[in-house]
Amino acid sequence: MIRLVQISNGDSRRVALVEEPNLRCLIGVESIYELVRQCLLHGDTLSKQAVALAHGEVLQYDSVYDGSSDWHLLPPIDVPDAPSRLTISGTGLTHLGSAKERQAMHAADTQKLSEAMTDSMRMFQWGVEGGRPSPGEIGIAPEWFYKGNGSMLKAPFASLSIPAHAEDGGEEAELAGIYIVGEDGAPYRIGLTAGNEFSDHSFEKRNYLNLAGSKLRNCSLGPELLIGGSFQSIAGEVRIEREAKTIWSKGIVTGEENMCHSLANLEHHHFKFEGHRQPGDVHVHFFGAHSLSFGDGIVLQDGDWMEVHFEGFGRPLRNPVRVEKTDEKKLITAHPLA
Repeated sequence: MIRLVQISNGDSRRVALVEEPNLRCLIGVESIYELVRQCLLHGDTLSKQAVALAHGEVLQYDSVYDGSSDWHLLPPIDVPDAPSRLTISGTGLTHLGSAKERQAMHAADTQKLSEAMTDSMRMFQWGVEGGRPSPGEIGIAPEWFYKGNGSMLKAPFASLSIPAHAEDGGEEAELAGIYIVGEDGAPYRIGLTAGNEFSDHSFEKRNYLNLAGSKLRNCSLGPELLIGGSFQSIAGEVRIEREAKTIWSKGIVTGEENMCHSLANLEHHHFKFEGHRQPGDVHVHFFGAHSLSFGDGIVLQDGDWMEVHFEGFGRPLRNPVRVEKTDEKKLITAHPLA
């Protein structure tokens, strides 16, 4: 089990093996994408090849992480020069906590919450009943959503923006699976990483059918990509800071033991679509959130910091909130070419 980061100094980039308190750069590759493609071509395992190439420059991780180095962190996966070849998606209603919060979000009042089951809770219940099929069998499909391509993926410490047209923006502390499609059309799991999926929960709350639009926001991953880690039960914490003080925090859990869908079932229902099996494409797939600050009435403000940390996944992922400040919502016009 190893952890990798991607770093850049503006002129060049590196892949580095995390050896706390240092980063050991790999020789011969400039991206994890390049490293993975080499492994697929030569039949090597990713962890073995990464360790074999980790003979480059040694950097102090603290200075890279705190921004005092010329090197800065990149997302732990990208497709250099071709961001459209990276698809960001996710599944919701996979954790009991998320189902409870979604039920409350879409129930009009307390009486309705107690008397009726929303569509969200029906889908969650289907997952409880059929989301963990026996080996070799296909289970019930989970909720699925699209977030965008690689242009929406932000580095650790980069701002996550609430657009002028949005109603709000809120953190979603999750783990994400990172995948590449081989030349044979088969998906390969590269590893797992911490993520902040970031969504417009106020817009979604208006109507469940707004879910698709609420997810079209930027997001962040990392800083570290875990290779060979377990997905059984992972504990973590999510916090919101305002003016250097913690205004909200909560312990979170993820992994198969805390979910109604198995990892294999989530992966099958994502990659069953032929369009998701195009050779050379990369997929970032969020596995669902346990708890949201939005559910506790927190409204994120410009300058707030969001922090996501999972045990065993290295250093915390931190991102500030940036609210786009415009007096009027800009009208986007399509220009005819007739």
